[in-house]
Amino acid sequence: MSTSSLEHPLTRALLVLTFTTGVIDAASFLGLGNTFTANMTGNVVFLGFGIAGAGGLPVVAPLISLAAFLGGAACGGRMAVGPERTLHLSRAMLIEVGLILLALVWTLAVGVTPGRFSADLVIALLAFAMGVRNATVRQLEVADLSTTVLTMTLTGLAADSTLAGGDGSGRDRRTMAVVAMLVGAIVGALLLQVDLSLDLLLAAVLGLTTWIVFVPAAQEAEREEREAETLISA
Repeated sequence: MSTSSLEHPLTRALLVLTFTTGVIDAASFLGLGNTFTANMTGNVVFLGFGIAGAGGLPVVAPLISLAAFLGGAACGGRMAVGPERTLHLSRAMLIEVGLILLALVWTLAVGVTPGRFSADLVIALLAFAMGVRNATVRQLEVADLSTTVLTMTLTGLAADSTLAGGDGSGRDRRTMAVVAMLVGAIVGALLLQVDLSLDLLLAAVLGLTTWIVFVPAAQEAEREEREAETLISA
């Protein structure tokens, strides 16, 4: 089974993580002060607006998020060495869940005020986790499922559509990625109306579920693929 199929366990894992991104960015942008912790494109743009003094947007928080994300991506890049790609994803998920739980405990113990250290620390923890995940998912090379951005996914959805003269390949996978992040953002925004900690709790539960359920299935699929390749080459 190819990762182009929605039934492939790795594809399902990445779709769950895409949903999680919507939850996390809802928490960070709406609850921590107009700063993304997964969508770095948005952070760079908002940082520029903040430096220009437009809209009262922050400067420090996006810088913290960018720095933490780059640190996490560097860590994820060092981890993603060797042929066992899903093993790297398993390790990345442990780091992600651990950092989100730390952010949750901090939020419950101290409380969070946007623009203060309490919020900046949560931003750093979440952005580092997203950096580790992004670098790891990048090594998986599953088309249209970066789990954190949708620009190229949306481009492919339109450019390869039958309306544009294409064959519509990848439509289901791309559509599901967009829907997953959209629904995740909606759920995250709704939970935030109750409490920020609920967003973080859901993100941690989703990450843990991915690690326990989907990643082992993806590892088994990867082993079967390697065995099939060995038989073919023999």
